[in-house]
Amino acid sequence: MAISKNPFGSIEGVEVDLYTLENANGMTVKITDYGGIVTSIVIPDRSGRRSGIVCGFDALEGYFSEAYKGNSPYFGCIVGRYAGRIKDGTFAVGGQMYKVACNDGPNHLHGGIVGFDKQIWGAECSEQGGDSVLTLSLTSPDGDEGYPGTLEVTVEYRLTDANELRIRYRAETGKSTPLALTNHTYFNLNSFVGKILDHAAWIAADHYLASDETNVPVGNEQAVARTACDFNTPKPIGDAFGELPDGFEHYYVFNKTSGACKKVAEFSHAGSGRTLEVETTEPGMLFYTGFYTSDDLKREDGTEFGQFKAFCCETARYPNGPNIAGSPDSILEPGAEYDETTVFRFKW
Repeated sequence: MAISKNPFGSIEGVEVDLYTLENANGMTVKITDYGGIVTSIVIPDRSGRRSGIVCGFDALEGYFSEAYKGNSPYFGCIVGRYAGRIKDGTFAVGGQMYKVACNDGPNHLHGGIVGFDKQIWGAECSEQGGDSVLTLSLTSPDGDEGYPGTLEVTVEYRLTDANELRIRYRAETGKSTPLALTNHTYFNLNSFVGKILDHAAWIAADHYLASDETNVPVGNEQAVARTACDFNTPKPIGDAFGELPDGFEHYYVFNKTSGACKKVAEFSHAGSGRTLEVETTEPGMLFYTGFYTSDDLKREDGTEFGQFKAFCCETARYPNGPNIAGSPDSILEPGAEYDETTVFRFKW
């Protein structure tokens, strides 16, 4: 195992670094302290050929291009304070109403205009028990993007020799506040040779949260049985596109016991021999297949991203959770600790 740090550029005179984590099996993960962005994951295929499988850029400037800013795909970043949409940018905590920015039509999305994805995090790197570990930290002040309470956040990225990228999110707050953290990495197990329609998917969920006309869940659960949304038996993602031509932007409610870290999803590509397994403590996952991703976006080496070229597994609390009765743990209370883990395990 190894971890190294190199300059990645600067923002308004503040230096930004890129951390490279490597394991013994040819897996490399690159993460920048700007937004906690996973810029690259390189793994072998079944023939031993190593290539990249996530959307991102090799220079900081890529995240500030007009094409990227105009599309706002959130490649690889830490999302917060609240992942997903909050309807009308309003919520109540402790009987008090709060208003946050409406940066996605009439709704609030992914923490607002300057969310955690656009912050420079404190960073410490280490090797622990044979693992490469990058620990990022951030203080979000009371009133940040309209949210109540000073929030202390740490996110630990851990690469293991079991080919796992383990992400642990921890936070404490001074006031009751909505909190839902996730990672927004986009995956293509065939290294962007074609779209992800030929990837097979399995998701352990009997229901998803139905969305309203503005694409926000408001609490109604929809059964997946006998619909294109049913992935309880593995099937190619593209099989659903006849019924769902825009693909998926569905929040799946897992069947597992809440709070347990269990396997909840698996994605595989037969041609490359690669598989991604997802484990999490979270109650559900926003499965997104990139309908809105711009075809103008590409890595510096020419690797083309774009619509349906990659998928996201955004494990997190319920979108719009503060406005959904019974939504599990959408509000973090003072004296409590937010402590959630998601594991991305790769096989080839």
